[in-house]
Amino acid sequence: MDAGRILNEAAELKDIIVNDRRYLHAHPGVAFDIGDTVEYVEKALISMGYEPKRCGKAGLVALAGGKKPGKVFMLRADMDALPIKEQTDEPFKSANGCMHACGHDTHTAMLLGAALILKAHEDEINGTVKLMFQPAEEVFMGSDDMIKNGLLENPSVDAALMIHSMAGIPMTPGTVIVSPPGVSAPAADYFTIKVKGTGCHGSMPNMGVDPINAAAHILIALQEIGTREIAISDNAVLTIGKMNAGTAANAIADEATMEGTLRTYDEDVRAFIKKRLNEISEGIASSFRATAEVTFGSGTPTLNNNKGLAEDAAKYVKELLGPTMAFSAADLAAMGGGGASSKSAGSEDFAYVSQQVPAIMLALAAGNPQDGYSYPQHHPMVRFDERALDKGAAVYAYTAMRWLEEHA
Repeated sequence: MDAGRILNEAAELKDIIVNDRRYLHAHPGVAFDIGDTVEYVEKALISMGYEPKRCGKAGLVALAGGKKPGKVFMLRADMDALPIKEQTDEPFKSANGCMHACGHDTHTAMLLGAALILKAHEDEINGTVKLMFQPAEEVFMGSDDMIKNGLLENPSVDAALMIHSMAGIPMTPGTVIVSPPGVSAPAADYFTIKVKGTGCHGSMPNMGVDPINAAAHILIALQEIGTREIAISDNAVLTIGKMNAGTAANAIADEATMEGTLRTYDEDVRAFIKKRLNEISEGIASSFRATAEVTFGSGTPTLNNNKGLAEDAAKYVKELLGPTMAFSAADLAAMGGGGASSKSAGSEDFAYVSQQVPAIMLALAAGNPQDGYSYPQHHPMVRFDERALDKGAAVYAYTAMRWLEEHA
């Protein structure tokens, strides 16, 4: 496989990739409510000669290659945005109250660009490339939904890759960083704690049970988990980000509600803290004559990067982009740019895929602060440098073809 040829073909598609990205950016949707995006992607794939199939609530799957025997390599792009009102001055900014503030529009546009490249080289592919266009990543539900609806079957997936565009990275646009083997993104769990008491007049607290008082003690007690119940090496963050109770200053409410998130890098630690969340909440509430119920909403497991695939991906992106534009975590450590075991604090629901098949996550530099791209992901003023997009499309296509070539 000629790396230079793939890179040049991607560069020739740059205008198409940018136009796709701008349309997607201007028409965002959230979670599974992304009908406009799904329709756009579906039509684009059909125009290329693909036969995309719906998968789950709002996912799409398409196959490239298959003319030669071989394994199946899956490429993933997420398609959903965030419920954030955009505050940039981009001429293609969103006006519907939602925003692609995490770069998923760039991921989708790059994978569409890769689809064009793969279609042009379909006779050369040693096996099959499966294209995964996923909804609901931000709410940690899309991958799981697609997997439950046959994503990894017919044909069975042997390995998978995702790319995440990163703003605010002091690197040349299009630079790629390959995650180190092991866990690179934490598990995440959303939870709600409902504390029920008995309302009464504020002047006669003895006539009721104050759920706010009980909730306050639960809040403080939960902090003890991280300082006294897990080892120094077991990193975890438990955050209560929302508390609601009462409607009047002179009345004791019937109920108090807390909502929070839990982030962990180890599945055993995750299970332990979730267990203690229940025990502490129920026990503290009981001591104040209240009751507490903990419910867990959407969540995602840890994202595990396969060692062999991490090594392969690092080799392939260096072949494609050269040593100044492609790095492994070990490379950055040697350069003084971070440890080989560095981890992201943000969770990623591609983790569901990584729990089923060998997988790897790549980071794509798409916004250098020195060039004016200073805002981070999930900020209403974040912008992404479109000069990175053709490089990302080339990485998608080349990595898949090279892996299939070497593992035929």
